[in-house]
Amino acid sequence: MNEQAAAGNQTTVKVGLGERSYDIVIGPGILRDAGNRLARVLPGARAAVVTDETVAGFHLDTLKTALDNAGVGHEVITVPPGEKSKSFEHLQEVVDGILAARLERADVVIALGGGVVGDLAGFASGIVRRGMNFVQIPTSLLAQVDSSVGGKTGINSTHGKNLIGVFHQPKLVIADSALLDTLTPREFRAGYAEVAKYGLINQPDFFGWLEKSWEDIFAGGPARVEAIARSCQSKADIVERDERESGERALLNLGHTFGHALETATGYDSKRLVHGEAVSIGMVMAHRFSARMNLASVDDAQRVEAHLREVGLPTRVSDIRGELPDEETLLSYIAQDKKVSRGALTFILTNGIGRSFIARDVPASEVLSFLRENRPQ
Repeated sequence: MNEQAAAGNQTTVKVGLGERSYDIVIGPGILRDAGNRLARVLPGARAAVVTDETVAGFHLDTLKTALDNAGVGHEVITVPPGEKSKSFEHLQEVVDGILAARLERADVVIALGGGVVGDLAGFASGIVRRGMNFVQIPTSLLAQVDSSVGGKTGINSTHGKNLIGVFHQPKLVIADSALLDTLTPREFRAGYAEVAKYGLINQPDFFGWLEKSWEDIFAGGPARVEAIARSCQSKADIVERDERESGERALLNLGHTFGHALETATGYDSKRLVHGEAVSIGMVMAHRFSARMNLASVDDAQRVEAHLREVGLPTRVSDIRGELPDEETLLSYIAQDKKVSRGALTFILTNGIGRSFIARDVPASEVLSFLRENRPQ
């Protein structure tokens, strides 16, 4: 297991991948030192900073000053905010921006933003010049605890979410917990769904701690850094054992197969549903489906739903505004999801809180019946 190194209210989690190991540095105010940290890891590198219009207004000047102070030359590429930027159109825009800046393979692409920017910039860095250096500076809770760690990058397709991409590990992750104060309550809640996920996968004690500590996490107290660090440690441990998702890493997709289908069904419209909200609904569905299949107790499913609803997250398909496709169409989105292998449906199901497992060859008929039972009234 990796070890966390703490200094004051700053914590470092190491992702151990041999020569490609890297640190996740977590703490308030550390964006101001990002230039020096980058220069130590990649001395002499120039940078392309990829960000979105919203994040740029809050944090770009701080990062640019930090890079200037460390003597790191940089260009900025800005994309629109929102899930729709994870497209071929904006991938080409980012790739062209990197090439126009005449950056070399030994230079670095910096993702300053949430999961969308991280996935998009990471994919671009993985394919330009057959692979450039990459640094993640996640600005959302969801990105700090999940998408910035582990090297998954990519864009969406009309056929489904994250179907096009590469594994490309960063050289460094800088998770400034103070940046989360600029998030809307909805964005913060959406990220919290991914924090809860780690408890539900294999750490029932962590989930119990979250039930007691979530208000301090939301308020920005000491529990916030601890929650981020414990989440990153959980993901780092799994990634270290299964980097390319040939086995155990699939557990990190708890709630995502149902959730991705719902995102596809809403056309990635963030006004209706954002990723963390889809994961929240998906995790409840995974627990309820497990109970339906006599794999887990109904009480556990109700406990999961109660906690996620208490923090303000949606937990039912009926919580999504607007019309949704019929159940057969939702099933087709599930079947298109990347957790499918040779046509067999694969889900992350559970025997109870903290006891998730990979379920292969799940009957499509059972999933369809479950979706029909959960049709919004």
